Amino acid sequence: MGKRDIQNRDDIYNLVSQFYGRVRKDDDLGPIFNAVIEDWEAHFEHLTTFWESSLFLQTKYYGDPLKAHIKVDEQTNNQISERHFGIWMNLWFKTIDELFEGDVAQNAKHRAQKMSTFLYLKIFEARLKRK
Repeated sequence: MGKRDIQNRDDIYNLVSQFYGRVRKDDDLGPIFNAVIEDWEAHFEHLTTFWESSLFLQTKYYGDPLKAHIKVDEQTNNQISERHFGIWMNLWFKTIDELFEGDVAQNAKHRAQKMSTFLYLKIFEARLKRK
C-alpha cells in the first residue's frame, strides 16, 4: 500500500513537527534553531499555518518569513550559508518522502525550493545593505 498525499492541517502539523525534530538534532542546523526558538510548540503551530496557507490557500498566514530569517542571520553573526539551506532542503525532502506522496507533497517540495532560494538571496542582499 502506497503513502497518501498531504490532505489537511493535521498532516501538515505531522510533517512540520517531524521535520523540525530532525532539524533540532542536526549538527549544523540544530544550534541555530535551538538558539532562537524558545517555544517549539508555538513554532510548529505557526509553521503549520504557514504551510496550510501555502498549500491549501484555506487559512491566512500572518508573519514575515524574510524578516525572521534576516534577524536570525544577524543574531548568528551572518553565519547562515548555502550549506545550511541545502541541509534544510534535504531534511524537508526526506521527511516528505517518508510520510507522503502525491501532488500536494510535490508542491510542498517545489514551494520550499522557491522559498529557500528567495530567502538565501535576500539574506545576502540584507548583509550588503548593512555594510
